[in-house]
Amino acid sequence: MSSPTKNRPATAADAPPSRRPGGLGTRHLTMIGLGGAIGAGLFVGSGAGIALAGPGVLISFLAAGLLAVLVMRMMGEMSVALPASGSFSAHAERALGSWAGFTVGWLYWALISVVLAIEATGAAVIVHGWVPGVATWVWVLVFMAGLTVSNLAAVRMFGEFEFWFAVLKVVAIVAFLVLGALAVAGALPGEGAIGLDNLTAHGGFLPRGWDGVLSGLLAVVFAFGGMEIVTLAAAESEDPARGLSSAMRSVVWRLLVFYVGSVAVIVLVLPWNDSKVGASPFVAVLEHIGLPAAAQVMNVVLLAALLSALNANLYAASRMVYSLAERGEAPKALRARSASGVPRRAVLVSVTFGFVSVLLNIWWPDSVFLWMLNAVGAIALVVWIAVAVSQLRLRAQLEREAPERLKLRMWGFPGLTILSLVAMGAVLVLLVVDDASRPQVIGTGVLTAVVLAIGVLRQRRRG
Repeated sequence: MSSPTKNRPATAADAPPSRRPGGLGTRHLTMIGLGGAIGAGLFVGSGAGIALAGPGVLISFLAAGLLAVLVMRMMGEMSVALPASGSFSAHAERALGSWAGFTVGWLYWALISVVLAIEATGAAVIVHGWVPGVATWVWVLVFMAGLTVSNLAAVRMFGEFEFWFAVLKVVAIVAFLVLGALAVAGALPGEGAIGLDNLTAHGGFLPRGWDGVLSGLLAVVFAFGGMEIVTLAAAESEDPARGLSSAMRSVVWRLLVFYVGSVAVIVLVLPWNDSKVGASPFVAVLEHIGLPAAAQVMNVVLLAALLSALNANLYAASRMVYSLAERGEAPKALRARSASGVPRRAVLVSVTFGFVSVLLNIWWPDSVFLWMLNAVGAIALVVWIAVAVSQLRLRAQLEREAPERLKLRMWGFPGLTILSLVAMGAVLVLLVVDDASRPQVIGTGVLTAVVLAIGVLRQRRRG
């Protein structure tokens, strides 16, 4: 068996890439980080969490957000010290061995490939509501084709596209927070102060007890997925270490404020058990404060959020499989880059399942969402666990051999890293015992076992 990379000292080959004129700038990285995590999980998924936990969902979101912040800090530390196109997959390989890099990389690629199809289908459903004469599968095909072309162009074009998509989402959330705060304070014309009554007036702050908070946590924990894309994009930035350090310091806390702040506005403005909150919380709040055509406004924002996430996830999937090819864990043909530096073959391979979902939308339009989600639902948690284990190993190694590279450090190491691992283990147990979540865990477990077995066999053959 080949020697694991965990004992390999830092060398010139691990040095951060040089500046890349024409690549992604710090503003791109910052907005990619923000935009990657602001999607349907917030705009739609928050309603499910509120229905399960009531106002106590604030605790659920805060706990999930803090866990996501800690995982992102770990990713940031490793990516700033050792920038790589495969980010956490490359770090897992270095820390634990090629089997780990192979497993994490392919699992993440599978997750993102399926998420692409889910996002394209979600966007298609919105547009189908506006243009019912055009079938949903046609819109899936249009969106997949359009964003494939975008990702085949120069990386700078992807960065600009994603920057403005993210700006739209951030502006929408900031406007929502401002309007909500004004409504609570009674500063809107013709409206009295709502105050804090809705936090306790309908069964108390924890109407479903702590069991509701835990159920809410399971419903919202994956809403923060997508932040990791910024660490993949950093390898193609003009100054990876500096740009990622700056982006990571600002992104994680802004996201926490956006998520927790938005949910706080919802449970303050409306009773948590209002049927409209469970169906579409943002629309319900905007309608309550008198914004005309609130549903259509939020549909436009949600469409932008889905297309933005689709664009960013396609980028992430292509860079991950490209990195796997670079490390000999995927076909060598996928290492090819265009004159502008885009791994076009990796892009085309990564959109394959998205185009397959066109057929799935024709054959099984009513069940395709659930089928896809159950196949890969808990992979993000597997990736987060791998990130924490890798950071435990690499941090100790870097402190011994190259401490100057630790320009962005994980807080409270190793205590907070270990605490995060314990928390993620607890979430995994909760997912297993929860009837609604168990199919996702089983699907993820089977897929992980298969990919892990292949990765171990490959490493043994190389040895």
